[in-house]
Amino acid sequence: MKRNNRRPPAGEHRIHIDRLGHDGRGIGAIDGKTVFVEGALPGEDVSFRYVFSRKTFDEGVASQVHTASPARVEPACPHADICGGCSMQHLSGDEQLAMKQRVLFEQLAHFGNVQPREVLPPLVGERYGYRRKARLAVKFVPAKGGVLVGFREKRTPYIAAIDSCAVLLPEVGRQITALREVLTPLTARDRIPQVEVAAGDDGIALVIRHLDPLSEADQSAIVGFCQARGFHLYLQPGNESTIHRVWPAPGESDPRLTYRLDDFGVELRFHPNDFTQVNSSINRQMVKLAVDLLDPQPGDRVLDLFCGLGNFTLPLATRAAHVTGVEGSQAMVERGTENVAHNRARGVALGETRFFAANLDGDFANTPWARERYDRLLIDPPRSGAEAVCRQASRFGAGRIVYVSCNPATLARDAGLLVAEGYVLEKAGVMDMFPHTTHVESIAVFSRSGGKAR
Repeated sequence: MKRNNRRPPAGEHRIHIDRLGHDGRGIGAIDGKTVFVEGALPGEDVSFRYVFSRKTFDEGVASQVHTASPARVEPACPHADICGGCSMQHLSGDEQLAMKQRVLFEQLAHFGNVQPREVLPPLVGERYGYRRKARLAVKFVPAKGGVLVGFREKRTPYIAAIDSCAVLLPEVGRQITALREVLTPLTARDRIPQVEVAAGDDGIALVIRHLDPLSEADQSAIVGFCQARGFHLYLQPGNESTIHRVWPAPGESDPRLTYRLDDFGVELRFHPNDFTQVNSSINRQMVKLAVDLLDPQPGDRVLDLFCGLGNFTLPLATRAAHVTGVEGSQAMVERGTENVAHNRARGVALGETRFFAANLDGDFANTPWARERYDRLLIDPPRSGAEAVCRQASRFGAGRIVYVSCNPATLARDAGLLVAEGYVLEKAGVMDMFPHTTHVESIAVFSRSGGKAR
């Protein structure tokens, strides 16, 4: 197979940046050929070095800024230039949001041929110390002083040598060096590939993946690290089904982490391996906004698709008479059911709430829940979107749909499908779930043609 890769020009080069790409890189041109420059912003003149060359475009990394954009800021993290966990700390938060809004509406026009009647104000929270879930890579590198813990370097598969992380919640982000120090002396130090972090409102868990059994001394050292900081410790010797808690010992405390949605009086319990949103502040705002936009009435029947552990299902059930949650994972269905029982035991008044497991990318037309009619529909799919659902959305009879998206391209595609099903895109906007990254989280409201979302 013929490759189009070419040897990039050597040395330093200068370029003027005209615009910002969807991936956060500055875009300019040299001799008519497009160049994507990492670390450069629109309006800037920068020196850069080439890192990659193709027939139709080149890629580079800024090495010096000669004329800085007013939107340029000093990154709060000392590792921003090397760590691949963030790519936009050099761009002001307001400009990051403006870029994400532009990406959303350009994608809606390009892939869905649709635009909203109204732009929703963006949801904004803390821009540092916000991240409550993360998977940290681990590798023993003697040449760099021992075990490295963190995210991959930009443009390489290697782990960045960091001693802190500004976007992780501080209780963890400030413990990177201490974690490296406890892992480096272990006999299993080269058999631990990752550490997962999961935090609730009142607890933090670390899940240590280990490829070989841990010795008693190794396990004792890790337990001691977690005890000193009040972290729950889970070990994972195999696949995800092998994750088990070793401290506190089973039975000594509640085996679940929790987070609260105070606007609804709801508390959600979850296992460290369950999917939960990484940004608790934005999640609280997002759930309230989604429920307000969906506007369920006391007698309504609501369908919540891709419902997970009930993040939207339970808040909706405080407003509606009946809520059905559907999720592909049986484990999440069980967790949702557990959360309903937990909140009823706490005295939360919930309407009739049911959960079903189903493949929402397949043929679900003959499943019992899909043959029923609903007044409202909420969709919160993975990055691949909800194409199968949107192609037959009219079957549910819902007068209003709220679609929460983590991928503007698939939202745009699905928006076009919903319009073909007789819906109008009333409102759309972005939510800053992942500050300093190019990840675009968004929300959109659809109503039946002729109607209007309140």
